[in-house]
Amino acid sequence: MTTVAELGEFGLLAELERRGLASGVEHDAAVVDGLVVTQDALVEGVHFRFDLLDWTQLGARAAAVNISDLAASGAEPLALLVSLGLPSQTELDDVLALYEGLNSLGVPVRGGDTTRADSVFLAITALGRSERVPGRAGARPGDLVVVTGPLGAAGAAFRAGNLPPVPVRVEEGRRLAQVATAMLDISDGLARDATHVAMRSGVRLEIELERIPLSPGAELDDVGFGEDYELLAATPDPLDFAVIGRVVEGEGVELTLNGERYDLAGWEHFR
Repeated sequence: MTTVAELGEFGLLAELERRGLASGVEHDAAVVDGLVVTQDALVEGVHFRFDLLDWTQLGARAAAVNISDLAASGAEPLALLVSLGLPSQTELDDVLALYEGLNSLGVPVRGGDTTRADSVFLAITALGRSERVPGRAGARPGDLVVVTGPLGAAGAAFRAGNLPPVPVRVEEGRRLAQVATAMLDISDGLARDATHVAMRSGVRLEIELERIPLSPGAELDDVGFGEDYELLAATPDPLDFAVIGRVVEGEGVELTLNGERYDLAGWEHFR
């Protein structure tokens, strides 16, 4: 019997598509009747720990990671729907603090669901609108690879025993969406998220790690940690964003540091 740990995220999605049980899963968001819709879940002990953040910070983080997916679709955020699982003994003040965090980015909470659970989990559905959604499947040889800001902050912070705020690049996403052929946010680490674009677009991404802007205090291997939530795009026009590589014919992702091959780890959801 095959397990999801053996398949990994890529393998699971491919199997669902092969069986006709899901479609459009290659993108950060789905476009449904003109709405851009995305969903992310945060599970206690997997995505967050209360020794690293408080309830307000959790709410802000949950909102931000979903709004980041809208940003990667070039969308203007409209609303959040919140499904919340809580242990019965959770204090009311903690729940109020959570919702203060959820509302802190200026995108209204418009509904959702609550249920009892053994540990805290949040599933956020974010709604937005976009004139053009680049997706992940349109990168072409000759495009440049750009990022919207410095990387490695989350990895460096985790090593120090804390978590930084999640950047929300809505305006940058709207600008890039006008020209980018593919775009996503960096949540699972640079190499892994670049692989999403390479696989879906049928191209090869060549990334020169010495060109990557690093966050203060970050080391190069922190770029593999993920949770930076800067946007990564393939585009013929880099605008004013940092160019870190190029798209060529072929497959996969090649990382080099000063001309030598270099490996970066990434987050695997089921391993």
